[in-house]
Amino acid sequence: MLARGFGVVGYDIDPVRCDALARAGGTPVSGVAEVADRTKRVFLSLLTTKTVCAVVEADGGLLGVTDPPRFVMDTTTGAPDETIALADRLAGRGIGYLDATISGSSQQIRDRDALFMVGGHDGVFQACRDLLEAVSDNMIHVGPPGSGSKAKLASNLILGLNRLVLAEGLVFAEKLGLDLPSFLSLLKQSPAYSVAMDVKGEKMLRGDFAPQARVSQHNKDLRIILDNAEKAGLELPLAKLHHDILEDLIADGDGDLDCCAVIKAIRERQK
Repeated sequence: MLARGFGVVGYDIDPVRCDALARAGGTPVSGVAEVADRTKRVFLSLLTTKTVCAVVEADGGLLGVTDPPRFVMDTTTGAPDETIALADRLAGRGIGYLDATISGSSQQIRDRDALFMVGGHDGVFQACRDLLEAVSDNMIHVGPPGSGSKAKLASNLILGLNRLVLAEGLVFAEKLGLDLPSFLSLLKQSPAYSVAMDVKGEKMLRGDFAPQARVSQHNKDLRIILDNAEKAGLELPLAKLHHDILEDLIADGDGDLDCCAVIKAIRERQK
């Protein structure tokens, strides 16, 4: 965003991230309220919708200033019903809200290859489109408020299972005595191909679990997915199995590893 000519004011509870913003040419400030005082359009990227609501509505939050921002773009993967409720409350204050969820790893975001899946009213989307384009070349407006959160959860379900199936297939190929680098190259040319092979395949082969997207983070998303499925009277057996595998990793102290560590969990189940 900084390279596209936007002046960026930002805040994070982690001073290291504030320092990184300063090095990139942005302006770190002392808190959320100061961000609200100095800009009319705000990006949020937080872990849960509960945290988003606190940042927006609690004392010292975005709404606590005399002239709050006019638009909020929320990249958080959250609960759709809570997201819709927040959008309605903000609309009552004359503030436009987008659940601008992102599909893609941190590296894909840096490479501008990530996809924005945006929920919100069209006028709000158009008013914020230039900022979204400053982050990624790829975006789809999927519907009214809450639609971005719904699309992110459904796509995360599929993406996570792609990673899990890749890990299981690699472990199976290894047990059969295949050369894994050659087999991965073959997979990428086969009907079994998925982008997970490009993003996570080499990391799995190297045992490189340095986090791009953490096990604990995806497990949080799976809990939201399974909660929403239960509300809809829907059984998701594969998502439940994936959740159980991630719970095992977390119980072993591996919650901060990259999601490709599912290959580690599958290998350990063979012992």
